Amino acid sequence: MALPLSAIASDSAGDVAHLIETALTPVFMLSGVGTLLNLLNTRAGRVADQIEKASDLLTDEEDGKAKRKLQKHFMRLQKRVMVLDMAIMFGGLAGAMTCGAAFVLFLGTVRDASIALWLVGLFGAALLCTIASLASFLGDCFLSWDSLKKVGPLPRNVKKSDGKTN
Repeated sequence: MALPLSAIASDSAGDVAHLIETALTPVFMLSGVGTLLNLLNTRAGRVADQIEKASDLLTDEEDGKAKRKLQKHFMRLQKRVMVLDMAIMFGGLAGAMTCGAAFVLFLGTVRDASIALWLVGLFGAALLCTIASLASFLGDCFLSWDSLKKVGPLPRNVKKSDGKTN
């Protein structure tokens, strides 16, 4: 079994460049997935804040028509949380599989073994999970836009437990 350094020393510059290129691909993928997860978590936090606001408004609302409108808005927000949770789950899986692909690549380099099937499988699964995460995010966008179009935004002032409005 040849050591990786001796194998690299005997390779051409093009082969070494390809090895570096292959090693960096999962790093860039992981960076993109991390950015996507940050965006999704921020969006989920904002939706959770809107759910809390809608819940406060529902508790204080006495008008039947306004209460039904708030309940519809509340249900749409709950759907958005579910879709965002799916997007975050797929994004997390994509990150884990990307790390797995990088690990398999590392093992293949160290052990000088054939790892192409594992590498393609893990990286392909990571790409599929990233696509599913982005599709779920798009679903949340559609729910958000539909809600704003049909119901409109929540009222600005919320009654707090001490009787003051915000």
